[in-house]
Amino acid sequence: MDIMRFVIVGRNIEVTDGLKEAVEEKLGKLDRFFAPDTEVKVTLSVEKERQKIEVTIPVKGSIIRSEQVSNDMYVSIDLVEEVIERQLKKYKNKLIDKQQDAAAFAQEYIDKEYVDDDADVKIIRTKRFDVKPMDPEEACVQMELLGHSFYVFFNSETEQINVVYKRKGNTYGLIEPEY
Repeated sequence: MDIMRFVIVGRNIEVTDGLKEAVEEKLGKLDRFFAPDTEVKVTLSVEKERQKIEVTIPVKGSIIRSEQVSNDMYVSIDLVEEVIERQLKKYKNKLIDKQQDAAAFAQEYIDKEYVDDDADVKIIRTKRFDVKPMDPEEACVQMELLGHSFYVFFNSETEQINVVYKRKGNTYGLIEPEY
């Protein structure tokens, strides 16, 4: 009686009936948090010994996402369910704006209080800096020079604030706003 809709795809792995059942059974436990017909996007992938599951649950105004890696896909599936449940409990008050986003969640989740001492997001430091126009490649160089894993800059090509970030394998990513 799952009320969630699963979209499960595999990369370098066949999504067997056993894997599909494991995903739907484990992540199906989360259905008590969401409104009926919530779509859950699941990607299972294998790279060498890395068995990875990525779960994305778009809800009005937010995206709930987690990815977990282990050397066993069933372990990864267990881990991802626990992490998402913890996220939902920890950030409940931030996720649900009673007037706007409540429709995306189950009434039981909205009504229940979860205790988590460190549920409040606390910003403990604010940095201010000059944003000089540069291209993404120059931003990557600046990031490396600073020894950071990301760098915020004004993209001279698009005239927007962007972020470059370091990825695994000495590659870089670029985050651009979408209007």
